[in-house]
Amino acid sequence: MVIQILDHITDEIKQIRIDVFMKEQGFTEEFDEIDETAKFVLLSIDGKAAGTCRYFPSDVAGDAHIGRMAVRKLYRGQHLGTKIMIAAENGIRRDGFKTCSLSAQVQAKPFYESLGYKAEGEEYLDEGCPHVMMRKVL
Repeated sequence: MVIQILDHITDEIKQIRIDVFMKEQGFTEEFDEIDETAKFVLLSIDGKAAGTCRYFPSDVAGDAHIGRMAVRKLYRGQHLGTKIMIAAENGIRRDGFKTCSLSAQVQAKPFYESLGYKAEGEEYLDEGCPHVMMRKVL
């Protein structure tokens, strides 16, 4: 297993997000201007891209936002999401941020809670899918 933190999006990262968010979950607005400036975590197994997320400074001072966390179906159930999140949090910490936030799909809320994230505010819809804002002090 190899985990990289990259300062640019790669074709492998794009394909993971297409497979998970667009093909599996039906989202249409997957790529945006944040991809031009975010940092990316890429987890590969045996040379194959298995999972990813991105992070970037949020609108809150001292906070970085984690987003687009995805693990390909073939690699689920191996705790790779946890490894991706830890790598992102370590990068965020190294970059001097004190907290990290994320917009979690409600169905994934227990996963993020297991990593120490706390829900903030009410649930809301993003492309018709229920989400909740969550935050963690690093």
